[in-house]
Amino acid sequence: MNNLKKITHRFSLNHIRHGLGGLVVLCAILLTACHEAPAPKQDAPAPIVQGQQIRFPPNHPQLALLGISAAAATKSITVELPAKLVWNEDHTQRIYASFAGRVAIIRADIGQSVAVGQALANLASPEFGVAQADTAKAQADLRMTQKALARQKELFDAGIIARKELDGAEADAARAGAEAARAEARTRLYGGVSNLSVNQQLTLASTINGVVVERNLNPGQELRPDQSGVGVPPLFTISDPSSLWVQIDARESDIGSLKPGSTFEIVVPSLGGQAFQAVVKAAGDFIDPATRTIKVRGLIANPQRLLKAEMLVTARITRQMPSDSVIVPASAALLYGAKHQVFVQSAASAFEPREVELAYEGPNDVVISKGLKAGETVVSDNTLLLARLWRLSQDNASLGTMSMTTSPQAMPNKAATSAASADNKQSNKK
Repeated sequence: MNNLKKITHRFSLNHIRHGLGGLVVLCAILLTACHEAPAPKQDAPAPIVQGQQIRFPPNHPQLALLGISAAAATKSITVELPAKLVWNEDHTQRIYASFAGRVAIIRADIGQSVAVGQALANLASPEFGVAQADTAKAQADLRMTQKALARQKELFDAGIIARKELDGAEADAARAGAEAARAEARTRLYGGVSNLSVNQQLTLASTINGVVVERNLNPGQELRPDQSGVGVPPLFTISDPSSLWVQIDARESDIGSLKPGSTFEIVVPSLGGQAFQAVVKAAGDFIDPATRTIKVRGLIANPQRLLKAEMLVTARITRQMPSDSVIVPASAALLYGAKHQVFVQSAASAFEPREVELAYEGPNDVVISKGLKAGETVVSDNTLLLARLWRLSQDNASLGTMSMTTSPQAMPNKAATSAASADNKQSNKK
């Protein structure tokens, strides 16, 4: 009624004199003011805590948000680990320049098969020419000492010289022979020809049978021996791609399933998820402090050369689980403090939190070794929502218990206060 008075007061006679239009507007405003607002919707009753359970009223809207999954018994689980394919280093050679020089001729290219001793490139190297000259000098000295030794033997046999002089000539010849052998071996090691010619041509040759899988030099390129080692690409890489190594970054808990000799499977996403069998060859004895992983090396056959080095793959290993283990979605297990717990469905609308022990924790599934049996159902979707409701219900239940426990104690105090005041009033009247 107050609203109607205010509205009618605003419309003076001047507005009504404007005619029927003003009356229509006034009637519409009066009808709007008389219309009652809709009754507010009542909130759904909150879940309650009874003992160790949280119970929802029937047909509670939040029940539809809780996904339920059944725990299934499992004896083993497939674990996926990141891995990478690399060259088989037992059949791989990386070639660098041993002397400074300039690339003169390139004789091999990527994809070409080469044999032991086959030339890959020729370098014009003055430094290697010095090594060739040293070899030629050593051979010349050896021939001279050998001739001198032959003359000394003739003189000694004729009784002209003493035995001491013959022994000196033999020692000189031995030293010259050792130096000639050293110089010749050095020249031969770096691809030279053990003869008197000094052509300064350094030959880069392969020492294994394989395929040229990498080439990093061009004609006329200047090379130095200090441009080699870790972090510097080799001039040539020769490898046998019929087998590759698999490098796995394994976790501490998975190292027991990756012992040398055990088999595993790799999946290559770039080949449509095709799977290949591999075998573990070696495992590291230390944990990487940065990634907390252990390096494991496997060997995989590649006869058709479908697999390529530096491919990123997934290694699948089978890990045995303890007896009576069950598997549930990873979203069902929550970390509460230092322990894990799940919410088990004990009735259609009742759930109870239960502490469990995990034997394996993966990105999609977890394996529970203690605290849950096969066939029991747990909350797997919106588990955090249920955990929050559980804690709120516990807090509300504890507050209600406190109020009920304190009220009986407060009643005697109030009665005693009333009785005392009544006695005071009686004494004052007297």
